[in-house]
Amino acid sequence: MPLEIIKNKDSQFFHMRYFITFSYDGTRFHGWQIQPNGISVQEVLEVSLTKILRAGPITVVGAGRTDAGVHAREMVAHFDWPDEAGVLDGPQLVYRINRLLPRDVSVSRVEQVSPDLHARFSATRRTYHYYIHMAKDPFLRHYSLELHYALDFELMNQAAALLFDYEDFGSFCKSHSDAKTTLCKIYAARWHQLSPTSWYFEIAANRFLRNMVRAVVGTLIEVGRHRMTLSQFRDVIERGSRTAAGESMPGHALFLERVEYS
Repeated sequence: MPLEIIKNKDSQFFHMRYFITFSYDGTRFHGWQIQPNGISVQEVLEVSLTKILRAGPITVVGAGRTDAGVHAREMVAHFDWPDEAGVLDGPQLVYRINRLLPRDVSVSRVEQVSPDLHARFSATRRTYHYYIHMAKDPFLRHYSLELHYALDFELMNQAAALLFDYEDFGSFCKSHSDAKTTLCKIYAARWHQLSPTSWYFEIAANRFLRNMVRAVVGTLIEVGRHRMTLSQFRDVIERGSRTAAGESMPGHALFLERVEYS
């Protein structure tokens, strides 16, 4: 049965734009972006929309690019729809697409927005959480990083607060990245305790560089292990060299929590 379309006679644009809000478990995906060597979230979303809408290939543009194994509690993407085809019924499309999508991807909302809004470039704030735990727990192994050494979280939060003093984070950008700028505005950066043995790092910014959150976490852990002083952490940021920072932590413990628009 084709999706019901509501006629739109008064639109001034040649296309309508829709924001689609969804979440996914990134365990089996090779990241968000379509690539030749593995399944991606973008691919399964586009295939499902194309099958349902039956109006030729549908292309979606995401608010960002998550790496292999990284999860999203809230991701936003947009797709365009021909004006002459009429307005889509958002709730009905949510129902139809969730029946078709695999169990590790779920759409929560589809809504029409202004044609000049862009899922990536119009976003004003993105928030990530990185989870760690200190005691073996079989139910956390896919979504949190298990560590076996003590960490000084008070010192790590002092180091995290230094991020607010800077806007250039080239030290935490993956080498050979295609980023045109390494400037980011940090809005939040702090470790939060969930239980006696589990924590998460929250970081929010207007934009993130590729691999940035995992590199920041890896460097903060060096501080927490007393292998790096606060002065050295500041020096890492100011040097702007990826080799000066800590290792990139595994992707399975990283969640894109939300994307915000003004």
